[in-house]
Amino acid sequence: MEEKILFKSGELELEGIFEKNFGDTGVVITHPHPLYGGDMYNPVVGVIAKAYRDKGYTTLRFNFRGTGESGGKHDNGTGEQEDLLSAVSYMNETGIKHVDISGYSFGTFVNAGAVGKGARARNMTMVSPPVAFMEFGPPVPLSCLKLVITGRYDEVAPVELVKKNLFQWNPEARLEVIEGTDHFYAGCLKKLEEVLSGFITPCNSENP
Repeated sequence: MEEKILFKSGELELEGIFEKNFGDTGVVITHPHPLYGGDMYNPVVGVIAKAYRDKGYTTLRFNFRGTGESGGKHDNGTGEQEDLLSAVSYMNETGIKHVDISGYSFGTFVNAGAVGKGARARNMTMVSPPVAFMEFGPPVPLSCLKLVITGRYDEVAPVELVKKNLFQWNPEARLEVIEGTDHFYAGCLKKLEEVLSGFITPCNSENP
């Protein structure tokens, strides 16, 4: 059962939603841009959490600094990278040795930045990386990136621009395009869950 938690990111206290599962494998999930209403309660974030949870993963979604009841203020993705690292550390402290990272929109920007600077993740998935909205900088290799999902009509994460970035992030990663939807996946949340579920390796199985 999911429970509200608090954990530290430096001197800040962040709020999260945590669900412990059996085993030592988990996932940290990051949310869309807080200045546009994004938080850990976003429906897409909830779908990502459910897809991993149904595969046996311990899940943690949390509010970045300055969002909801989390302390501090928005830091344009820089301080948020520290928040992600703190969330991974929290998972480790609860006995989760193998941590995946997933995110939606702005969350993928934060995740890519942190991993590009050396943050460790077993596997990483992205939903709608906002490559047409935010400056990711020169693409850096993200060997842990395994799957990117976007909508056919997503203007924030347009298919061709995502393909271009993905080739430089990890050309072996898979790209899934969900037809008939845009950045918000209205009416297509079930399809999004199906795509994620079809990709995520059950945590009691060997990694591909």
